[in-house]
Amino acid sequence: MNTPVARRPARGAVCLAAVLAVVLSVAGCGGGSTDTPDGVDISSGSRHLNVVAYAIAKNGFDALIPAFRETRAGSDIGFSSSFGASSDQSRKVARGLPADLVALSVEPDVTRLVSAGVVAPDWKRQAPHGSVPFGSVVVFVVRTGNPLGIRGWDDLLRPGVEVVTPNPGSSGSAKWNLLAPYAAASDGGRDPDAGLGYVRRLVRDHVRILPKSGREATSAFQQGQGDVLISYENEAKMLARKTRDAPAGDRIDYVVPETTFKIENPVAVTTVGGDPAAARDFRDFLFSARGQELWARAGFRPSDPTVAARTAGDFPGRISRLWTVADLGGWPTVDERLFGTDGAITRVYESEAGR
Repeated sequence: MNTPVARRPARGAVCLAAVLAVVLSVAGCGGGSTDTPDGVDISSGSRHLNVVAYAIAKNGFDALIPAFRETRAGSDIGFSSSFGASSDQSRKVARGLPADLVALSVEPDVTRLVSAGVVAPDWKRQAPHGSVPFGSVVVFVVRTGNPLGIRGWDDLLRPGVEVVTPNPGSSGSAKWNLLAPYAAASDGGRDPDAGLGYVRRLVRDHVRILPKSGREATSAFQQGQGDVLISYENEAKMLARKTRDAPAGDRIDYVVPETTFKIENPVAVTTVGGDPAAARDFRDFLFSARGQELWARAGFRPSDPTVAARTAGDFPGRISRLWTVADLGGWPTVDERLFGTDGAITRVYESEAGR
């Protein structure tokens, strides 16, 4: 696993020490596989499924897999699960990593698998809500009490504010994190130069490290890197819960900006798995009433409107404008224009990330 890289040597030994601490931290929690989430064995059974997912989805699947195994359909199914940076996970599956079901951060990471012959072209029509069982919104994770008063996107560009967000070359969450300010500054893509200008200033003047995944970015922030972490709401909620009883200086808060971006995380059953019927049963469980409740409990926003309405009180914050990928033209357009090999944001990172 590659580790976050310090980019501003001016921070000296303090920066280096923090990065070394992150290396130790993310080595244990940034990804990898586990057969015993939270001490619960999920590997036993006469049938077996391999789930390959992006890192931040881990706490959700750690709840969903044991719950599925308690159902009639899942009672004799064992699981192996692998978590990591979304684009890296997608590339590994394309190269042959065993996978019966993939859960990735962004649609292009599934599209790569369609091109590789690993996922059927009609995958989005195989499950409800375009095969998106859960999602989130982009938020700001801040230090205890929000000492810098971070409320909106302009606050991130104030002098001296250090921002942590993953590398969009490997991380799906990074793409969501950057689409949020791009959409806000460009008025939903109507003024792309303004959106790219914001992203350039953010990357050039305020982003100091380049974690590979959202989970590695979280670990970096926990170890003291940066003033603000751009992240998924569900990751922020988990951090806030975990640090609720910590000493005041170690607690973490989060802010839902009034203008933000809707995160939609897709799943797909592969065409190369060993038990497609079991994989479909598990996928369907993710969309069931029980599965949707568990996603909400894990901090993700459920896709089912009924469950979403019933759990709305669990998601604080007043959002006045929620931009979507559809507002920007859809993933094929967004990925080619912004994140492809010659995409505008890719070029920003190539020219500014080393400064």
